[in-house]
Amino acid sequence: MIRVMLVDDQALLRAGFRMVLNAQPDIEVVAEVGDGAAAVEAARGGGVDVVLMDVRMPVMDGVEATRLIRAAEDGPRVLILTTFDLDDYAFAALKAGASGFLLKDVPPSDLVSAIHSVHSGDAVVAPSTTRRLLERFAVHLPSPGTAEPVVLGGLTAREREVLVLVARGLSNGEIAERLDLAEATVKTHLGRVLAKLGLRDRAQVVVYAYESGLVTPHSTDS
Repeated sequence: MIRVMLVDDQALLRAGFRMVLNAQPDIEVVAEVGDGAAAVEAARGGGVDVVLMDVRMPVMDGVEATRLIRAAEDGPRVLILTTFDLDDYAFAALKAGASGFLLKDVPPSDLVSAIHSVHSGDAVVAPSTTRRLLERFAVHLPSPGTAEPVVLGGLTAREREVLVLVARGLSNGEIAERLDLAEATVKTHLGRVLAKLGLRDRAQVVVYAYESGLVTPHSTDS
């Protein structure tokens, strides 16, 4: 059973998510809170696997709450809830350790799929939404090439290819097809990328790739 905590200051929105999620045979909403500080406190008690986190809330915003939750040992994974008119914190939340982001009007099937993905250790970074989001933040990102060249030099050419494709939102299966590799081989390369760069998960790969200039908001998958 995947245990979920809902964090949003809109009770009606929480109710909608709760109804959808509790209808699933393997998902249970075990906690609901209306601000980030309460989320951090609730997460400390354990018993939560995935947090659906709003960004703009009273007392403590979702970015700081995400940072504190993910800093704790064995803290639950966090999915950010965002709208494109109020998403200025979403990139910061990825940097803080969130495993991805969802639009607040996400279809129920996509919400359930995202929770399963995050719970299994994957990240929710779809190419189209990632690109749209990062375009908003391009002016706030460092200039291309600001990553330490020694660190980048530690990656093999294949590992660098995998890093870029992960940052563009491709799944392991899609990367395997693109590079004509076995999916297990892609997982091995990704594991080495994470270890060499000191990154936690695929969402952190997205942040690293954009900040280092390996991928830009306007780049394509071709």
